[in-house]
Amino acid sequence: MEVVAFIIIILIASVLQTSTGFGFSIMATPFLLLLFEPAEAIQINLILSLVISSALIMKIKKDIDLGILKRFVTGSVIGLAIGIAVFLHMDMNRLKMGVALMIIALTIMLILKFRMNQSKERDLLIGGISGSLTTSIGVPGPPILLYFSGTDTPKEIVRGTTLAFYLFIYFVSLIIQVVFAGTSKTTWVSSLWALPLVFLGLYLGGKLFKWIDPKVFRLFTYIILLFTGIYLLIESVGSL
Repeated sequence: MEVVAFIIIILIASVLQTSTGFGFSIMATPFLLLLFEPAEAIQINLILSLVISSALIMKIKKDIDLGILKRFVTGSVIGLAIGIAVFLHMDMNRLKMGVALMIIALTIMLILKFRMNQSKERDLLIGGISGSLTTSIGVPGPPILLYFSGTDTPKEIVRGTTLAFYLFIYFVSLIIQVVFAGTSKTTWVSSLWALPLVFLGLYLGGKLFKWIDPKVFRLFTYIILLFTGIYLLIESVGSL
């Protein structure tokens, strides 16, 4: 049963990564936390997300805004240290609860079309928050997704810049996680088994994107995000 659940999680997250632009980690991590130990779930997500970012970056590298990217990276340095400290010292059920509340809040703000003006200072802040979320729970996307959804930045720039930042942040976070939290055979074997599913999901997502209205995908994504957040919240509260 867990194997079937794992296959479904990776496939759906990969399809939605391509078809909607939402981060793979936002979709996959909450469910992986239900199947694996926290460190294993986070590291599997980091490995697969790193592979996805590497596979996609060459196609859109021309769209990267180097100024924003540098500020994101600079801001993330402090955030990375804060995130691993949170991961090592916080109760995992409370961490899951935090992830759930963050996903629910993000989804509501996206639905309500939350707006925010972009600035250099906010670029640094968002980079720092994303860095802390990556080493603590393996999910850098929510603050960046919310930040850019509220600005007038062209979608091509958003996609290219965020993907380049993810490539950096996933790589560094994986190293930090392995050094400070350790790793396991389960993490790497599961990641290896998941790779064909990831590429299949990316392929299917690209095909579906051409045939289905993006608004339908967006609605479907919101439903999944809300369900994920609520389910993880109930599960974490029940374990306290």
